[in-house]
Amino acid sequence: MAHGAGGKATRRLVDGLFVPLLYDAQIGSEPDRLSDAARVAVGHSDVAITTDSFVVTPLVFPGGSIGELAVNGTINDLAVSGSRPVALVTTFVLEAGLPTETLAAEVRAMGRAARAAGVAIVGGDTKVVEHGKTDRLYITTTGIGQPLPGVSLSARSVRPGDKVLLSGPIGDHGITILLARGELDLEAELVSDTRSVFPLVEALVAAVAPGLRWMRDPTRGGVATSLNELALDSGVGIHLFEEAIPVRDEVRGACELLGLDPLHIANEGQFLAVVAPDQADAALAALRAVPGGEGAGAVLVGEVREEPAAAVLVTTRYGGSRIVDMLVGDPLPRIC
Repeated sequence: MAHGAGGKATRRLVDGLFVPLLYDAQIGSEPDRLSDAARVAVGHSDVAITTDSFVVTPLVFPGGSIGELAVNGTINDLAVSGSRPVALVTTFVLEAGLPTETLAAEVRAMGRAARAAGVAIVGGDTKVVEHGKTDRLYITTTGIGQPLPGVSLSARSVRPGDKVLLSGPIGDHGITILLARGELDLEAELVSDTRSVFPLVEALVAAVAPGLRWMRDPTRGGVATSLNELALDSGVGIHLFEEAIPVRDEVRGACELLGLDPLHIANEGQFLAVVAPDQADAALAALRAVPGGEGAGAVLVGEVREEPAAAVLVTTRYGGSRIVDMLVGDPLPRIC
């Protein structure tokens, strides 16, 4: 299960097996080969492509469902790669005996999410397996995007002095799924943050494209894992300011009960960005001008430094500091 959690085990699986056997340097771009979407040359232009599978349980949860998540998750992978989502294709893996109304509800949810994002669902595939061979419904979505002009994102472009921005509160999705399963005797008015982040990304690109270094949506493994991957790939140190990181009281309380770090909890509607220091104010202003980026939305949460090399350091609200590693294990499986 840990190999699917997006943390250390996932990284070892990708680096140790998938990349050596599948990656072709003549097709891919080495600095960005492990980004959320790949860029492929088609004729005289580039297209962005990404794919994701969704196995969340329960299928419906406060604030969303597997169908909406399948659309928004893939759109967001395209968005944080610096691309405008254009089209999706989808695959359904259905368990025999799945109620028609359950499937119809998720197809409708996908349609609503795609229309809201201005993205077409143009094709797909359906497979049915025997009862008991799957968990009712799995969805895979593959997205195609058009790279935004003037954007060049790479971990290797990040340098000391750059600022780390976060689009909004962390941990909402993972804790919402946990509560929806009834595994924790805690009542909270919390909903998943699933949404398309492309409007925020588009505003950010329009404001500071030349100073935009890197973006990532911190899904499995959370903010800590995404920033550790950045630190490893760039060789720099990432310093986070704990007091600046927005975490709802419900999320913080659940994490304290379970011994979890909110920085490791998955998000489905937030993203991280690293920008040049002289562009940070303009970047925040652009994000806060977009619905969903205002209020408890976009904030500056850290900066890039030379030390500690290839690591993430958090300065606590009490003035101390601690190293935050990638997620180890899978404390909340089947969250997306």
